[in-house]
Amino acid sequence: MSTLFVRARLTTFLSLFAFAFLMGASIHAKSPTAEDIQNLANKVDQLIEAQLAKSKVKAAPLADDAEFLRRIYLDLAGRIPTVAEARRFLQSKKKDKRALLVDELLSRSGYVTHFTHVWRDLLIPEANNSFIVKLQQNGFEAWLKDRVKTNASLAELARDLITARMTTTGPASIATSFTGQASPVAFFSAKEFRPENLAAATARVFLGLNVECAQCHNHPFANWKREQFWELAAFYSGMRSQTLMDFIVPSKEKPEQRELTIPGTSKTVQAVFLDGSKPKWKPKDRTRDALAEWVTAKSNPYFAKATVNRLWAYFHGTGLYEPIDDMVGDGTTLTHPKTLSLLAEAFTKQDFDPKFLIRVITSTRAYQRTSSTTAKGQDDQTLFAKAHLRGLTAEQLFDSVATATGYRDSGGGNDLISGILGGPRSARAEFLTRFGSTDRPVESQTSILQALSLMNGRVTASATSLEKSETLAAILEAPFASTKTRIETLYLATFSRMPTTKEVAMAEKFIQKRVAKSKGKKNAAALALADVFWALLNSSEFVLNH
Repeated sequence: MSTLFVRARLTTFLSLFAFAFLMGASIHAKSPTAEDIQNLANKVDQLIEAQLAKSKVKAAPLADDAEFLRRIYLDLAGRIPTVAEARRFLQSKKKDKRALLVDELLSRSGYVTHFTHVWRDLLIPEANNSFIVKLQQNGFEAWLKDRVKTNASLAELARDLITARMTTTGPASIATSFTGQASPVAFFSAKEFRPENLAAATARVFLGLNVECAQCHNHPFANWKREQFWELAAFYSGMRSQTLMDFIVPSKEKPEQRELTIPGTSKTVQAVFLDGSKPKWKPKDRTRDALAEWVTAKSNPYFAKATVNRLWAYFHGTGLYEPIDDMVGDGTTLTHPKTLSLLAEAFTKQDFDPKFLIRVITSTRAYQRTSSTTAKGQDDQTLFAKAHLRGLTAEQLFDSVATATGYRDSGGGNDLISGILGGPRSARAEFLTRFGSTDRPVESQTSILQALSLMNGRVTASATSLEKSETLAAILEAPFASTKTRIETLYLATFSRMPTTKEVAMAEKFIQKRVAKSKGKKNAAALALADVFWALLNSSEFVLNH
């Protein structure tokens, strides 16, 4: 065999090998298709339904299109759909219209805004109770919004936050907060720049571990030891702060410091990861950088599972293990270990892409089931046999009222500054203040003050008046529209569904009685229709996510 022939064969072989390698890399790196998403969702459902069979509980059927529509809008956009959006989806004949709607919502600015609020409430819950932290919220939201908008991986978000450089210190950091300049400093100031607070928050949010009880003594319900807690806190030992007026602001950090003395003792500990492994330090390594790399490493036993469980709990109201911030405690209940592992493995392979995980979860039958009870045992929320009713958060409630009514908030400029100076604030800000925390559902039985805020506040009052309501105006001015058609539009505007025959008959009867009693009064029918609208807005169906 000639040398030239051997070389030619070798060249061909190497070319084919290189091509196969590149193709393999390309296949591995490509984004998952709709079929890939659905196949994984089906595997999740098989595991969930195996648990149901073992528990001898029959799963509820899938929700109809209207129920799914309202649920997915509230979960991804933070509001109900408009009448036009509802009609378009309900009238669509596409077989994959639910998956297409999820993709559409994930591409909209409403998703960016809503999930910015979701992650904000998780990362700086102190803003709901601390006016000082709330003042710094705008800058943090701007920083967070950029990550959500670009669909940064959740590992990237965690790394960026844990390693954030305090580029402005002292008074300059306060100015940054007030102007809304993108900055993560609020996360650190909310924790008062204290190593123990930052360590506890990092473990809770990104690892699903509740270790803070171990800062004073060995954890009574888990294997965490006091020394372990302070070894984790040592990663933040270089943080420095100062107090200006009532603000705790960053001071010059010692980025390479990696040890601290346990309070109340003379013992000094070095920075060590929670799994007991020690960083392999190089000269001039920043201590927090090492922590971020370990937290977000694909080999980390906690990060992917904690994030999967947190998002699963967001969409279902219950996690695959509970409580969601305590993965390994003695009081933790892990109900679906195989499902958790399956999703965590897929999430890791997709480089912790949040939209990938959202697509999978919302494609499952477990998510798309009706909230109506159809068999015994379905009320056990850990089985995911049906969708469980959840109250809307204050933000979802206000934005849904505004969507349903066409309400336009004239606002009062910067709500935080207006609050300090006693100036006018937006109706949204007043509503959220009155209803309390923005990250928890509004209770069905609210206080008198809260009920009046919704029922008689300027939002609902103007939205259901003939002179100011855009929705009512559009309905009443529609040419040739019958009373039935107008009632149907009100139901679409509030419940995202068509009314039943019985509901139409009741509403028509109410309007007829009001007109008869009015003795020819002008706009009697319109006023009666406005009352129907008011009743729908204040019903339990409106304030619940089905």
